Amino acid sequence: MTRTLSAPTGTTLLKAAHDGGIDVTATCGGRGRCTSCRIKFVAGTIPPPTLADEVQLGDDLVREGYRLACQCRLEEPLTVQLAPPLDEQAFQILGAGPSVARTAGVVMDSGVAKQVVKVTVPHDEHHQTSDLEQLLAAIGREPADVGPSVLLGLPTALRDDGGLVTVTTFGRRILAVERGDTALMKFGLAVDVGTTSVVTTLLELESGEQLASVSSLNPQAVFGGDLMSRIAFAQFNPVNLRKLTTRILGLLNQHIEQVCREAGVLPKWVYKVVVVGNTCMHHLVLGIDPSHVGLAPYAPVMRHALVTTARELHLKTAPEAQVCFLPIVAGFVGADAVAVALATRMDAGDRLRCAVDIGTNGEVVLGSRARLLACSAPAGPALEGAQIRHGMRGALGAIDRVTVDDDVHVHTIGEAAALGICGSGLIDLLAGLLDAGVIDPTGLIQVDQRDALPGKLRDRVVMRGEERQVIVLRPGDHGAGREIVLTQDDVRQVQLAKGAIASGVIMLLHVAGLAPDDLDELMLAGGFGNYISIASALRIGLIPPVSPAKVRYVGNAASLGAQLCLVSEAERAHAAEVARAIEHVSLAAHPDFEQIFVDAMNFPAR
Repeated sequence: MTRTLSAPTGTTLLKAAHDGGIDVTATCGGRGRCTSCRIKFVAGTIPPPTLADEVQLGDDLVREGYRLACQCRLEEPLTVQLAPPLDEQAFQILGAGPSVARTAGVVMDSGVAKQVVKVTVPHDEHHQTSDLEQLLAAIGREPADVGPSVLLGLPTALRDDGGLVTVTTFGRRILAVERGDTALMKFGLAVDVGTTSVVTTLLELESGEQLASVSSLNPQAVFGGDLMSRIAFAQFNPVNLRKLTTRILGLLNQHIEQVCREAGVLPKWVYKVVVVGNTCMHHLVLGIDPSHVGLAPYAPVMRHALVTTARELHLKTAPEAQVCFLPIVAGFVGADAVAVALATRMDAGDRLRCAVDIGTNGEVVLGSRARLLACSAPAGPALEGAQIRHGMRGALGAIDRVTVDDDVHVHTIGEAAALGICGSGLIDLLAGLLDAGVIDPTGLIQVDQRDALPGKLRDRVVMRGEERQVIVLRPGDHGAGREIVLTQDDVRQVQLAKGAIASGVIMLLHVAGLAPDDLDELMLAGGFGNYISIASALRIGLIPPVSPAKVRYVGNAASLGAQLCLVSEAERAHAAEVARAIEHVSLAAHPDFEQIFVDAMNFPAR
């Protein structure tokens, strides 16, 4: 499909596309640090390549007329073709996990109650009353307890079944009045809004049973793969802020429609929604400007727990459904970290435990009932495949497991033809190359030492121009339609990402006056953390050196925490206590952090 756009001279082609409603993905936020916005010039003068073009695209693509849309400025009429993205499909996104009904000690009390009552409708014009007054008299409530949307269907509900209605309440608030007896129809949603993915789960509120769950990539990612890119896109720009908010709310409504359809539940029977997410996602769902979250001292607009209505957010559930946002700890430690701490019961025992949510906006929580510490450990999008030459998300055809002996052996998701390499595959590959001596502890691909390697492995280590590379697959290998390589810059990107995660854990231990050996348990949470090999993560130093027996996968703990708060008001109140108890540690402000981070970027020696 061909589109014609007009834009002022000097506008970047990326901005012109976005302003014209064309979704050109810009994983790095348009900073020239990835290849996702690449375009090919078809007509018009091809501009000279920028440094970013040359570094990210390489000589071959530059010669073929490819450029980065974020680097090209409009100077004259031209025609460009959007580069086809990888055919990423069947994404591997961690779902909601186990049902809260099996969580010990949870008291099922969602706060949503249904009462079937018989209401006498007004029948004598000399009796000065109204439909609402008759209803309130029957259930003992005041006009202030009634949501405005309840009034819209009240006359019909009261008269369709001889005055028999079901009244749904949350505390004193009346959420709905429905004709007949619908007392058994009480449902709620737990929503985990992540930087990369979004998971929505439908639960029956009385039993806590999971009825349906759906997960998708966060559609805001087209404007930036990490939080700072997204904040920069929205910064002091109400139009762009609205774009981000509209995108996420639109996805949530798609999720609502899908889970309700799968479970055979009417959306109007969804009366409570609990939302967790990092601080930026929290603000964007609410339409709050996150500009100052991205500026020192990184203060959020609000931190307290908030309850609003689905009507105010334009969510397609019961209009007066209560939408509960869990509290935030700090600018980059959000409600998702609180939910993880709640779900893993970190504050309930004396054992020293650490929960690591490995992701684009990673968070680390450390402690026990005596003390809880938390910090932000943003790995950025490299472990999601961004800013990696042949990186991709965990989708069909992604290399997700790698072993290295006298050669490189790969496995792809779905056993499909190889398209690229995802984060878990990258970690396996680096671990194997470290053991094989292809990469040294500083991360250098040792081209000069390749003659000491086995023949097949030696032939994969090459120097092309000034770039060191390891050939992972050649065209035709494992169905690959092109060569898939690991570059020296790819290794550096992973070192930055894993350094951020590892230094977060080490820094919290340092502040607490403890060492890795003092840990009783290290929990890997989140979508990415549950797909990586523990052995490989330890080998590259993504997590501190502890016994593998102490490392445990805990699934989507943020979603589980949201579900707990959905089915139990006691849990939601406890989440607020956990948030107040967590001490935020600002890594960059600590005098010892720089050296800890630099050390964490290196790979452990054998």
